[in-house]
Amino acid sequence: MSCPICEGETAEKYRPFCSGRCADVDLSKWFSGAYATPSQDPDDLEKLVEALEKDPDQKPH
Repeated sequence: MSCPICEGETAEKYRPFCSGRCADVDLSKWFSGAYATPSQDPDDLEKLVEALEKDPDQKPH
């Protein structure tokens, strides 16, 4: 198994990562929303459409 961030060899202490740094990089991706999955909730879609109607230059997240 390789580190999902840098593809280096994993370390037992940080598994599945190779180091504390890669674990922190992964954590920051979670905090920033980089791992977010698109919502299938119709209410969310409706809110997005309303927001885009108000400001067409707005980019969806």
